[in-house]
Amino acid sequence: MLVTGAAGALGRATLTLLARLGVPATGLDLYDPGGLPADRVVTGDAGDAAAVRDALDGVDAVIHLAAIPAPTLGTPEEVFCGNTRATFVVLEEAGRAGVRRAAVASSFSVLGLPWSPRVLRPAYVPVDEALPLQVEDPYGLSKQADEATSSMMARRHGMSVVALRFPLLGGPGDKLGKTAARYADDPGSGVKELWTYLDLRDAAHAAFLAVTRPVSGYHAVFVTAPDILAPQPTEELLDRFHPEVERRAPLPGRAVPIDLGRAERLLGFTAGHPYTRDHAVEESS
Repeated sequence: MLVTGAAGALGRATLTLLARLGVPATGLDLYDPGGLPADRVVTGDAGDAAAVRDALDGVDAVIHLAAIPAPTLGTPEEVFCGNTRATFVVLEEAGRAGVRRAAVASSFSVLGLPWSPRVLRPAYVPVDEALPLQVEDPYGLSKQADEATSSMMARRHGMSVVALRFPLLGGPGDKLGKTAARYADDPGSGVKELWTYLDLRDAAHAAFLAVTRPVSGYHAVFVTAPDILAPQPTEELLDRFHPEVERRAPLPGRAVPIDLGRAERLLGFTAGHPYTRDHAVEESS
């Protein structure tokens, strides 16, 4: 398998999973930091066709994770054009090389909520893949374009392509722990993300399932933990911060306001590493 964005947090987690499963893997990244758990590492830009062709040698599936992961990490042109070029090049070169399985990192940000300068309201909760998009930023737009590219490439090359709509990713002792503490003190700070999260190990597992399960055609899929990262009950938070949003199903306890049915049906995916504060304290001590 080829993993792009191999030196990033999710790239490393994915390569670690593949190594544990005994799956041969090639990593592609702009720089090789050393120590990546891959059989081969290719340095180059995922938007460079020559580098991608080199990385695809001997590959039967692609997990495309390379991207600028936020609109604040570059100019609007760099974020949108860089992300969409990389996705187009990776899938086009993979299709030409005969690869017929691909997973692409999309994002919860495709909804438009996280990076909007104002608080947007989803049309309804639980959010599902049919929810209307409200993108106002270059990163969310790049993910919307990536999903359109993925759909086209599935038709163009007869590939199966799964766009995984990831939320905030991290481990208990780092980003998740800090964000959980912030949500506990200021739950309003998580309103744009609907307090969603996913452990990196589960994200890597979802990516693996996306290229190994019997899937055909193109699919966009939300993959999140089944609970929220905030300690407050979900419906209490919705009452406070999204009171006018239609509720189509009960959300008991700290249930995530995302419909995870497609991830379960299509990929057989359920998150196996829920965040707990006790675990976070153990890992960081």
